[in-house]
Amino acid sequence: MASNLTFYSNLKVQHTPIHKLIRNSSAFLKVPENWVVVVTDVLDSTKAVNSGNHQKVNLAATGSVVTVMNTLKAELKAFEIPYFFGGDGAIFLIPAERESQVKEALVSFSHHVEKNLQLTLRTGFVLVSDIYKSGYEIKIAKVRINKYLIIPLILGNGLQHAEYLIKHNYNPTKSNEVTSSIIDLEGMECRWDKISPKKDKNKVVCLIVSCEDESLHSQIYADILDMIDLTFGTFNQRQPISTTKLKLNATLAKIREEMVARIGKNKMSYLLKHFLITYFGKFYFKFFAEGRAYLNKVSQLSDTIMIDGSLNTVMEGGASQIEMLTNYLDLLEKEGKIKYGLHATYASVMSCYVQDRGDNHIHFVDGTEGGYTSAAIIYKKKYSDSPAVA
Repeated sequence: MASNLTFYSNLKVQHTPIHKLIRNSSAFLKVPENWVVVVTDVLDSTKAVNSGNHQKVNLAATGSVVTVMNTLKAELKAFEIPYFFGGDGAIFLIPAERESQVKEALVSFSHHVEKNLQLTLRTGFVLVSDIYKSGYEIKIAKVRINKYLIIPLILGNGLQHAEYLIKHNYNPTKSNEVTSSIIDLEGMECRWDKISPKKDKNKVVCLIVSCEDESLHSQIYADILDMIDLTFGTFNQRQPISTTKLKLNATLAKIREEMVARIGKNKMSYLLKHFLITYFGKFYFKFFAEGRAYLNKVSQLSDTIMIDGSLNTVMEGGASQIEMLTNYLDLLEKEGKIKYGLHATYASVMSCYVQDRGDNHIHFVDGTEGGYTSAAIIYKKKYSDSPAVA
């Protein structure tokens, strides 16, 4: 089968609002059969969050994204890799030709996570052709959210099926089977303080919605996004990350947390260097034009909506808005069209992958008090053990 390395790179970037785009099925193309779904997932993330280790879970998920992107970074200018960040893991679509090098990197990273964060990061790989043989779809498009951010969108339950298979057939790699000890987490940062909503009485909402009937994805998710627009406002209005609320956390404890996650040891030179960078960063962002420009791009490059076969989003809103949305989702759920989980909390948390301070950085947004993981707890309780969803 011919190579499709540039399949995603060559997809036309859509400039249509998401709720309109997903109603247009012709804008979505089937992912090539010789691509591979890669899943990373923290085992027992619910237990870890309940034990107060949400930040460690988030760092493990962020690190898996950084690991994959850094493994392929020499080629990323030639082709792009679509991925979807969740609070306790991530999903990637990669060409089969790159599976072995990504697998080697993730196996090493999973052992790094076990040693330094005391968590088990499951990793797995499923051929897209096998997903299609099982009767599931993976149709993809990419859309421009704003001047700086382009994201992938997926219709079909193929990624959820892959996640289910990997979680239920996971066999950990033994330490003596790890072929490489090299961990490349360059660019992984987590120095922002908790981010309060723009309005004092607002909450940060983490929402997960799943529709098992693939034929209804376009209609159901578009209708829900219409309702969110109506109750919470436009994408920019409900965006929980605002420039005025961004504050660096320049404590040694915060830097040490990042240091252990990145390099797996206490290193005084790292701690001192990054403490000083973070401390003086406050002045850089306030008094220098380049710093203010970067700060503005942080909110523009914040990843707050994901459609990977399910609908996942982080937004802010007031009590009445949350109630209106909940009532609407309850109605869809009673009609058997969806299952959902919603977690409302007091602030956002953000981890980052910074390749440079220009346009090449992305910021992964979650909520406090468990965020997406807490929403997933509610969501999963509503499902029987079905292979269509994880």
